[in-house]
Amino acid sequence: MAAAAAAHGVGPNLFVEETDWYNEILLGAVVPGDWWRGLPHPMRSWLRNTVGGFLLYFVTGFLWCFVIYYWKRHAYIPKDSIPSIEAMKKQIIVASKAMVVYCALPVVSEHMIESGWTRCYFHVSEVGWPMYFVYLALYLIFVEFGIYWMHRELHDIKPLYKYLHATHHIYNKENTLSPFAGLAFHPIDGVLQAAPHVFALFFVPAHFRTHTALMFLEVIWTSNIHDCIHGKVWPVMGAGYHTIHHTTYRHNYGHYTVWMDWMFGTLREPEDILKKD
Repeated sequence: MAAAAAAHGVGPNLFVEETDWYNEILLGAVVPGDWWRGLPHPMRSWLRNTVGGFLLYFVTGFLWCFVIYYWKRHAYIPKDSIPSIEAMKKQIIVASKAMVVYCALPVVSEHMIESGWTRCYFHVSEVGWPMYFVYLALYLIFVEFGIYWMHRELHDIKPLYKYLHATHHIYNKENTLSPFAGLAFHPIDGVLQAAPHVFALFFVPAHFRTHTALMFLEVIWTSNIHDCIHGKVWPVMGAGYHTIHHTTYRHNYGHYTVWMDWMFGTLREPEDILKKD
């Protein structure tokens, strides 16, 4: 692949040029002055990821909370299930402390791609549209499988749960969950659960821009699955399923879909809870 050859020193490195472009767009727009241009490339990328991560987190969280808790108040969530302002503040504090660590993972990913260590490609024309979608499906399956087992082991291995994942599971009732809880993890926990996105690059050819977009769409996705609204869109592992995970601790470890939980016997349907109630 041409981009891979460039990453090994043959011609311009399109990946470096692309990430520099991202840095110019975001940092040039929101960071005062141009002091950041003197930083080493990895530091500029980390700063861009951190600024972008905070923007996505706060814009998504505040907009979604405004819609479901105020504009459409009680339309989706019962009054006694709306989290308190204090609970959301605590989630924001936990997520904000961890964000600077979370955003180091895309820097590592970008460095490995720019160095030519992965199977990442730059142009869709390098593989063609049919294979782009085949590789995208394989990438998502790999990520789904990896996150399922990473998440499950964070529960099953007691020290990992006690020292890492328990930070997230203090939110164990509907009135303590909110879109802001989506990134309220111990920083190492958050990195471990996102790591399958990076591991996939060594096994599956991945389109660079698609990989980057999927990494940052995790912010929106995790906000969505912590809002306690059951969207009933099969086979999506939406908030109805994830709320059960936060209340039983032993079910619905999956990320995007219900398939891994179905395959490994940990699926619990929201409808089953409603029947019992």
